[in-house]
Amino acid sequence: MTRPTAEVAASGPARRPGTWRAVAVLVLAAVAALVPLLGPSAALRGTGEAAAPGVGGVALLRGVLFAALCVPAGELFVDGLVRRLPDAPPERPAGWAVFAAVAGFVAALGLASVVSTGNLVPHSLADVDVGGLYRSRDGRLALIEVNAFLLAGLCARSRRPATQAWPLAAVAVAEALRAHPAPEHGPLLGSALTLVHLTCATLWVGGLLRALRMLRRWRGRAAGAALLGLYARVAAVLLAAITATGVWSSLRRMPLGTVLDQLTTTAYGRTLLAKVVLVAAVVVLALWARFRLRRAADPLTAYVPARAEVAVLGLVVAVSGVLTALPLPIRWT
Repeated sequence: MTRPTAEVAASGPARRPGTWRAVAVLVLAAVAALVPLLGPSAALRGTGEAAAPGVGGVALLRGVLFAALCVPAGELFVDGLVRRLPDAPPERPAGWAVFAAVAGFVAALGLASVVSTGNLVPHSLADVDVGGLYRSRDGRLALIEVNAFLLAGLCARSRRPATQAWPLAAVAVAEALRAHPAPEHGPLLGSALTLVHLTCATLWVGGLLRALRMLRRWRGRAAGAALLGLYARVAAVLLAAITATGVWSSLRRMPLGTVLDQLTTTAYGRTLLAKVVLVAAVVVLALWARFRLRRAADPLTAYVPARAEVAVLGLVVAVSGVLTALPLPIRWT
């Protein structure tokens, strides 16, 4: 009864898709970590610009913070979509919100330590001036993010995990305010654009990850295709908002007449161009998944391009971390 048949024996050892999947995840994680570590030096080469000390580490921490924001927000978003499905199976994949909150807390703590030393890399605990964080705008925003991730983790472990939406929103607002200091021209408009851009991107990335985990949990049931179709309709609106706010924000920092030049001669422009190329690849994969969802005999074949879309979106998050750590382009007049 337990001896393999001749056909099985001839086909060689059984494949272990779980092992290959784990290896693929580790490779993607390594690539995503190398992008912020090596990206700033590559983007700055030949531009004559000077970056702040430890720009690679700051970019990595910022990328981890963005990813930690995407995961729980996506879970809340897709779980809300599931409640709109009439025949949704009761099974749910385990939440990653607590792990994301821990990662976000550590990343926010690291960024706060950099802010406390005047945007220098602290070499010991003695260099960290915690009290100084309360005396600067950037320091107070950094403390808000640290406390917000701590509160989000506690909410995720509580009986009402949906309450973590409030501390997550506080992180998004703090990031939007941090990216546009008071001396900037029109800081409130810039913060509003960044807040919409960051919120929509967070729901898009985290929502797709949660939706694919839900499909895997449901193992090919018809509700999976319905969920993916519902997510795709909302994602189209999110993508439109991301594109509009992204273009508007870029034109505020690089006037229309200088965009083409700065896209190739400044580190910020080069990184922005790389992000645009990756987003374009994501859009192609999303359209491919939507085509399969509508036209294929089995709508769940859309899972394959959607999974590739998640991988590329992970690189987009890593590049976004690099973008926030680089010096802003010169606003030529």
